[in-house]
Amino acid sequence: MTASFPKPVIERFDTTDTVEIETRSAKGTKHSVPVWIVVVDDVPYVRSVRGPAGRWYRELLARGEGAVIAVGKRTPVRARHDSSPKAIEAVSAALRRKYPRSGESLRSMLRADVLDTTVRLDPAG
Repeated sequence: MTASFPKPVIERFDTTDTVEIETRSAKGTKHSVPVWIVVVDDVPYVRSVRGPAGRWYRELLARGEGAVIAVGKRTPVRARHDSSPKAIEAVSAALRRKYPRSGESLRSMLRADVLDTTVRLDPAG
């Protein structure tokens, strides 16, 4: 069974529009970039608007770990690519609910070429 985040962390992720995702390159250089985050059944997910070309996406999956910074609080995470049709549709639905007025930005997150960059986040450690 996979560990879950404490309820306050899930609530912070769920209610914060944009978080920072922190990753490290192969050389150890730290990067941070703003991303959208959604919560599905108490599990946080992120998706790369740049598809597989997104640096944070490549770095996060290469190392399998990173951090989410939401409302000034840093939470270490483990990342796992989740290309299951169930996860992709649930995350897409969650994006539509959380960001309904985001127009072109929302459409960019629902393009066929980015759906496969859906990433599940679990607690690190």
